[in-house]
Amino acid sequence: MPIITELTLYPIKSCAGIALREATVTPAGLSHDLIYDREWMVVDGEGHFLTQREHPRMALIQPAIRGDMLVLRAPGMLQLEIALDLPDPQHAKTLQVQVWDHILTAYDCDPTTAAWFSNAVGTPCRLVRFHPDAKRLANKKWTGDLDVPTLFADGYPMLLISTASLDDLNRRLQAQGRSAIPMNRFRPNIVVDGIEAYEEDYAESFDIGDIKLKPVKPCPRCPMPSVDQASGEFGPDPMDILQTYRANPLVDGGITFGMNIILLAGDGQVLRVGDQAELSLAF
Repeated sequence: MPIITELTLYPIKSCAGIALREATVTPAGLSHDLIYDREWMVVDGEGHFLTQREHPRMALIQPAIRGDMLVLRAPGMLQLEIALDLPDPQHAKTLQVQVWDHILTAYDCDPTTAAWFSNAVGTPCRLVRFHPDAKRLANKKWTGDLDVPTLFADGYPMLLISTASLDDLNRRLQAQGRSAIPMNRFRPNIVVDGIEAYEEDYAESFDIGDIKLKPVKPCPRCPMPSVDQASGEFGPDPMDILQTYRANPLVDGGITFGMNIILLAGDGQVLRVGDQAELSLAF
């Protein structure tokens, strides 16, 4: 039976995650202590989002929750504290930002925060926060025409990977004389054990009490799995191994690893490490 072994919240897109023992599930993704997954994002002067694809040092920006503050640390930098309370909409500064093809209104940061992130990332940039009035939906081609909200995630509110899938990849890497890689290279929100390698690809749903999670789209992989999350540097890239057996015709031959999932039922319920799930296969 599938069992949840890891839950990870990524408050800031492309920065380090926070390992959790429990998280609230919402249609827009995991949340914890009023923080939503990918609620913040780093952008350049034109409002375009930045990621580890071009700026691997972003992996070293470590968030933590302390009371009503989001505390950020990075090597060689003083810690930065950001209030979790939403800004006053009457006075808060906003700007237009772009995530892939979506252009959205976001709350802008203050000059001190912008300077901190510019130093941490190594390029002029600033931090923005998802605006409550903004609306961004996942691609209905994959959600079955359901309106599925997402914040600054690449396209879908949650990502799930099984430990068996990573174990299979690592066996292939080690057979080539290469080192195994950790799960954090793939940045999932939910990790499950107790199923076969890549069985998540064929799941109709994972049911945990009143919570129903539905895999909807295989996750095409970009160069980010080549970034060592501990060093913030490009390391051995597993894509050459993955491309030998993970090309997926469902996404035009893209290399996939993990499944993007949506919430069908259980909004506001709590998901915990150790929870057992009932797996229904899609055939």
